[in-house]
Amino acid sequence: MDIFHTSIPRTFLGVENSLAKAKYVVLSSPYDGTASYGTGQRNGPHAIIEASRQVELYDVELGKDCSKAGIYTHDELETDKSPEKNCNFVREAVEEVLRAGKVPVLFGGDHSVSIGAFEAFLGKKKEMAVLHIDAHADMRDEFEGTKHSHACAMARCRENFHAVSVGIRSYSEEEAEAIGKGKPDIFGIEFDGEQVVGKLKEEVYVTIDLDGFDPSEVPAVGTPEPGGLSWKQVTSLLRLVAAKRKIVGFDIVELAPIPGNIVSDFLAARLAYKLIGYIEDGKK
Repeated sequence: MDIFHTSIPRTFLGVENSLAKAKYVVLSSPYDGTASYGTGQRNGPHAIIEASRQVELYDVELGKDCSKAGIYTHDELETDKSPEKNCNFVREAVEEVLRAGKVPVLFGGDHSVSIGAFEAFLGKKKEMAVLHIDAHADMRDEFEGTKHSHACAMARCRENFHAVSVGIRSYSEEEAEAIGKGKPDIFGIEFDGEQVVGKLKEEVYVTIDLDGFDPSEVPAVGTPEPGGLSWKQVTSLLRLVAAKRKIVGFDIVELAPIPGNIVSDFLAARLAYKLIGYIEDGKK
């Protein structure tokens, strides 16, 4: 047996790691410095990539191998205890991906890492909107001494972009007041996909906090909230968005792996690959 040629590469999906051939670049920010309840999100990116190596490349729903578009897995990004500095690391990495003309795929980490990605897209704010899937509004102006907390991700996003949130079923009194005044586009777990898409601009960045799912489907999150979205609801919405809009990047955050329970890890990996597939299929 030739041990040097039998193992699966430790890349997303186990595919060849060629930056030159890649359309998508996977970035990992193993950071959970602002986690305020359950921790372990720093282990999320590694768990997603490990689980992805068991995902079949042939997508039964789409009838093709979507990895042929080219997917490059970058080394894990540097982290810092300061959420502001950590967001800068993410912003710089996403900016580099965009300069190369490729699509960033970011794995967190807690939801604060998404702030860095939003900042990288600031030059596109006139034509871009953000689709936010989550259990929480994440619209606190400041939380636990920082404006770059996971609880502030969408407050920072909405300062610069139009955002549409789906799956929201928990927020603070402070956030309720902000929602009442600003009347942002926020949907709960019952929504019309066409209505959601109708509120999005032509280009869309997607940020997915896995606690948007019902915890019976995704238990491995830092702040689980009962009564969430189903796999079918989320994937149906994402496919519709990809068919009618141009998705320019996405992130999947807040996976806090549970030792011995790989259900959430695999779902997150499958979700990332599904979204890549929907983007590719949507080009038709």
